[in-house]
Amino acid sequence: MSTRRKKIYEGKAKILYEGPEPGTIIQHFKDDATAFNAQKKAILEGKGVVNNQISAFIMQNLNAIGVQTHFIKRVNMREQLVREVEMIPLEVVCRNVAAGSISQRLGLTEGAPLPRSIIEFYYKSDALGDPMVAEEHITAFNWASTQEIDDVMALTLRVNDYLHGMFGAVGIRLIDFKLEFGRLYEGDMVRTVIADEISPDSCRLWDVQTNEKMDKDRFRRDLGNVTEAYTEVARRLGILKAAGAGESVH
Repeated sequence: MSTRRKKIYEGKAKILYEGPEPGTIIQHFKDDATAFNAQKKAILEGKGVVNNQISAFIMQNLNAIGVQTHFIKRVNMREQLVREVEMIPLEVVCRNVAAGSISQRLGLTEGAPLPRSIIEFYYKSDALGDPMVAEEHITAFNWASTQEIDDVMALTLRVNDYLHGMFGAVGIRLIDFKLEFGRLYEGDMVRTVIADEISPDSCRLWDVQTNEKMDKDRFRRDLGNVTEAYTEVARRLGILKAAGAGESVH
C-alpha cells in the first residue's frame, strides 16, 4: 500500500496521523483500554467507535457555543480531523463530586458533593504516573504561562457548566472529567484550545437514579460491560442512529 499515512504518535487510546492539509491531524480512536498507568490493559470491541462519536458530538457543540477546541469534523467511524496544536503537558481535572483519587487522598466519601467545583492539575508523564502539581510548578517549569493557566481554568469551568447541563438532561450525573489543552498558532496569534478527547474514557458519569457507573471505572474496577455503558451514554445523548439501536446489549 503506497497510500500508507504517516503516523505521528501512538498513545494508549489513540493514534495520530498526518492530516490531509498542513496544520491538520487525523485522530484515530483505538479499542484499547488502559488503567493504572497502563498496568491494566484490554481490547474492548467497539469502544473506539463510541468514544469517537461522543467526543465529536461534544467538541462540535463546544465549538458552536464559542468554546474553542481542536476539532474540525468526524471523518469516519473511528477518526476525526483536528487542528494541529502544541500540547500543554498538563491534565486538567475538574471535580464536582468526590470520587477516585480525591476520595483516597482526602478521605472523602465517594459520591459526596464537593463544596464547589475543584480544578486540579497533573503533569502529563506516564513514567512518573502523572503527578499532581500546583500552579507554582507549572509556571516555574514553564509548562504554561499564568495567562494560559487563567485561560485553561476559565475554559474548564465553561466546559463543566455545559457538560453538567447536557448530561443532567439525560439522567447522567457528571462526577468529574479530565481535559487537555493545546496552543493553536494562527499567524501571530496563539490561542488556548481544548484538545485530545471528551468521552467516557475521560469523564466519570453516573446514572442519576441508580448511581450505576457509565465510564472507565467499569474497566478499572472490573465491573464489566464497559462498551455497553459507553453506548448507553451515546444513546441517551441521541448520538447513535436508530440502526445501532437494534443491537443486543447483554
